[in-house]
Amino acid sequence: MEDRLPRKLAAILYADVAGYSRLTGDDEDATHRTLSEHLDLISRIVEEHRGQVMHYAGDAVLAKFDAVVDTMSAAVGIQKELKTRNEGLPNERKVQFRIGVNLGDVIEDRGDIYGDGVNVAARLESLAEPGGICISDAVRTAVGKKLDFGYEFLGEQEVKNIAEPVRAYKVVMENKDEPRIVSPQTPTLDLPDKPSIAVLPFTNMSGDPEQEFFTDGITEDIITTLSKVPRLFVISRNSTFVYKGRAIDVKEVAADQGVRYVLEGSVRKAGNRVRITAQLIDTSSGLHDWADHYDGNLDDVFALQDKISQEIVSALEVNLSEGEQARLWRQRAGDPRVYEQFLRGRALYQQFTTRTNAQARQKFEAAIQLNPEFAIAYVFLGYTYSDEVRWGWSSDPDQSLRMQSDMVRKALELDPDLVEAHAAVAYFHLLRREHDEATALAERLAPLGPSNAETHHMAAMIFNYSGLPEQGMSLAKQAIRLSPMAYGNYLTELGHSHCLLGQYDEAIAVLRPVLADLPFWRTTRALLVLALYESSRLGDARTEANEVLRAAPRFSLSRWADCHPYRRQDDLDRYINALRNSGLPE
Repeated sequence: MEDRLPRKLAAILYADVAGYSRLTGDDEDATHRTLSEHLDLISRIVEEHRGQVMHYAGDAVLAKFDAVVDTMSAAVGIQKELKTRNEGLPNERKVQFRIGVNLGDVIEDRGDIYGDGVNVAARLESLAEPGGICISDAVRTAVGKKLDFGYEFLGEQEVKNIAEPVRAYKVVMENKDEPRIVSPQTPTLDLPDKPSIAVLPFTNMSGDPEQEFFTDGITEDIITTLSKVPRLFVISRNSTFVYKGRAIDVKEVAADQGVRYVLEGSVRKAGNRVRITAQLIDTSSGLHDWADHYDGNLDDVFALQDKISQEIVSALEVNLSEGEQARLWRQRAGDPRVYEQFLRGRALYQQFTTRTNAQARQKFEAAIQLNPEFAIAYVFLGYTYSDEVRWGWSSDPDQSLRMQSDMVRKALELDPDLVEAHAAVAYFHLLRREHDEATALAERLAPLGPSNAETHHMAAMIFNYSGLPEQGMSLAKQAIRLSPMAYGNYLTELGHSHCLLGQYDEAIAVLRPVLADLPFWRTTRALLVLALYESSRLGDARTEANEVLRAAPRFSLSRWADCHPYRRQDDLDRYINALRNSGLPE
């Protein structure tokens, strides 16, 4: 097998001086001294934010980070420090940097990084204003509401040597203090009527950033296992991973997520040996209900995860039948390295572009090659085919759906209890407009995965498209409760339910906050156009329709209609009519 250079998903910061040639022409020695001081400053701030400067290229700096939030905080810190240093200088003597930030796959070789992830960051830098920051769509999505400053969408930018347009955002820093972590969930959440738990991302103690995906996989598998316990309420991984890499107070986490218990832990991997530590905290008392550590070989890692999950269930005093125990603690086999490929693939898949969908498919295929029995990888591989159909990317929709069906069938052969696979089957029937079959399966999803926010969301979507928005609304609300910190999709589906029920003011109130955080989500904005139009707010509807075109210049109503498998023709007609009368093209 041909050796491949090491790759990893990284956050990349690229900074370059604006107008360097002019500055050196005026006073080369003074400019060089000032530049050296500024480069030292940048290096210090990068290190303070857990980043690494990879190289300097004259007046440019390339740095990489493991966490997007750290990258953004460093970028803002750099520009604020440089602005202070430039105060009082005449404009012709100010040394200002432009900064680009991207999240993408990079090749690591000989202490440097290469690839499209780096190239896009460099192109974004050229789009930034002097003293400003320009970020990619992937960074904007990853940051969400975690940092307290604004963003201005710059549209899809054609940039040199990059095949597809890059969706770019300007970071608005004016009148903002140092970025701070904020919670999008302000109301106090009531505790569920059963034991409730949030599993925080385990800390990678290996000293090797390459082990982040392995550590994330450990956390995710524990969440997945616990979420299958009917008598537990488990917060989704999307909602708890917002705390990754941050210093947090577990009581604040419990308040944000609306749970009583918080699990935190760490993973240390050295060679073939792994140690997992975990502690369960009752935040009502601040006491550790249970803590332990587990040592073993990589081949034992799945058994170690199951043991942790078993002891958590025991500590929470949840009694399981023998049948439930057999399903939950079923021995699994395979190479833990599959998590790295799977998690990379899912990060790419969630960007929802033609290019990243194809890249995600490669990662899922790589995971399956490493472990042909890793059922969840087949599910997501299937989604890369069904999404080709949903978003009009497939040249042969029937073949794409057959591929999705084959992948999901394989997943269910490997794990008949895998709720994500059952959700994918329901989605398959929805895309084929087989609404009776889709809704029959959707009714089973919530009981199969009582703490799985994504499957609640899938069921809500199926009920909405099948003309049953009351059921859709109830399930969307449950998905939001299971994922209080990351719920853009779920609020959009709730807004969808309101639109189908003719509750347009409620839909507007739900959809606007999503777009404040995720302005590029076309589905959310198109639903907002519908709600505004039906509320006789035609001016506002046309404004939002223009935003749809800014985000998707090739938008067409015919393609949009094909993407939305409504059972009731009246639902589709009302939707398309509102978009057409608001100015969107055929």
